[in-house]
Amino acid sequence: MTESPLKLTLATWDHDRAEAILDGQVGIEGCALECSALPTTTLFPLAVDGAKFDITEMSLSSYIMQVSSGTSAYTAIPVFLSRAFRHSGFYVRTGSGIKTPKDLEGRTVGVPEYQMTAALWLRGILASEYDVVLSTIKYRTGGLDGGVRVERLPLDLPPEFVVQPMNEGENLNDLLLAGELDALFAPKVPRAFLEKDPRIKRLFPDFADVERAYYKKTGFFPVMHTIGIRKTILDENPWLAQAVFNAFVEARNIALKRLSDIWLGSANRISLPWMHETMEMTRDVMGDDYWSYGLEANRGQIDWMCQQSVDQYLAKTRLKPEDLFPV
Repeated sequence: MTESPLKLTLATWDHDRAEAILDGQVGIEGCALECSALPTTTLFPLAVDGAKFDITEMSLSSYIMQVSSGTSAYTAIPVFLSRAFRHSGFYVRTGSGIKTPKDLEGRTVGVPEYQMTAALWLRGILASEYDVVLSTIKYRTGGLDGGVRVERLPLDLPPEFVVQPMNEGENLNDLLLAGELDALFAPKVPRAFLEKDPRIKRLFPDFADVERAYYKKTGFFPVMHTIGIRKTILDENPWLAQAVFNAFVEARNIALKRLSDIWLGSANRISLPWMHETMEMTRDVMGDDYWSYGLEANRGQIDWMCQQSVDQYLAKTRLKPEDLFPV
């Protein structure tokens, strides 16, 4: 380890699992950090184009693509800052006739980016759990409720996979309501659904039950984002990978301990009425280590993602988990 601390920049979104690093409560051994909390819509394009930060939160799908093409400026460590079950992210237009996942075949679906990790999982679930033929779906891409959204990496899809960006000024929410889309694959709740517009509904109204059943069947709590360290720095300081991993584990443990303390406290400090039910159900279904880091605890789903990336024509080659997390 170097005698004087490495001066490094670090950026993540303000997840509770990263908060202790962002606010300086937890440091990375041997390093002096300049930390930034930025939304992932800002961070992810920076990670694939310019590699602005020395240590950064990254889209796992984009990282798989870049490793497979030999273009990643980062080496990832198996810290999974963001995870989310995804059955809640299937939205369909009322009157579209879509009642089952299989009914999505031949339809036009909106998704912010074809390559985004949430979309990789949503399509992968359709293919692996419901035998949906993904090449039959036509995709429109762009901002969900507004703004500009473009693919952060170029796509190289076969002709049968149709991915068409929206026109300037359009958004997926409005196209669905206008009848130009049959469904949305959305990582967040669309505006129309929040406003209780009767023209939109979830494909899985009982999504929480479906997601728990999915977890019991597969053991997967879908990984979305990971942490990357700039390769040039890591090559000169191989000890850094373990130091960064240790810091993020400590920060996660602090966050989960605080959450547990709030849950077990005499007064609820979080504005969530059914926190007891949520915490108890989570532990009943997933156990105590429900937000696991490390490759071995997540090997199965990382391997599944590598296969899905090839099947969905994102990765150039079929990678192994060790190709993504070599240190």
